[in-house]
Amino acid sequence: MQLNDDFLTQWEHIIAGVNKTDVPLECIKKVVIKLKQGRQKTINVHSLLNQGLALEEVEVMLTRYFQENDDQIRDVDFVVDISSVVNLVQPETDKLLGKL
Repeated sequence: MQLNDDFLTQWEHIIAGVNKTDVPLECIKKVVIKLKQGRQKTINVHSLLNQGLALEEVEVMLTRYFQENDDQIRDVDFVVDISSVVNLVQPETDKLLGKL
């Protein structure tokens, strides 16, 4: 499904208000892990899924990384894949609103 820029901008606004711990992993494009001493590590979830890893494998990998490096992690940012969110949520929204 091709999405126009105005439609995506509306969804970006909606997503900005969502707590990042509530975002499903399949809607995450990248995880940017900011480490102490100014370094950072980026895990490209989108690429890992495109390479054939299962969602569960990526989740295990991220969990293991967080556990093993907990003492070095200063902050974590998630880059949300707006198109994935739209494709996941919009059909359900259309069903609900279609009944009004």
